[in-house]
Amino acid sequence: MKIRPALKRLLSHHEIATLLLLLHAPIDAIAATPDVASLQEYGYVEIVSPDAGAPKVRITEDGNAVLRGLGVR
Repeated sequence: MKIRPALKRLLSHHEIATLLLLLHAPIDAIAATPDVASLQEYGYVEIVSPDAGAPKVRITEDGNAVLRGLGVR
């Protein structure tokens, strides 16, 4: 069983809003904001390359854990 790390740091309201937006749909990596870069640095989002199309930003398992902690998932 993998043990999840505790919340790595407090998130800003912009970062929380970005996670909530990503919950509904991945965004193009080109449209990434500084908040996305911050979330990626802490392992809450990742950039993936779908078979067809531009790279996308999506939530990682750690990011989903944050959302569950907020009662969203």
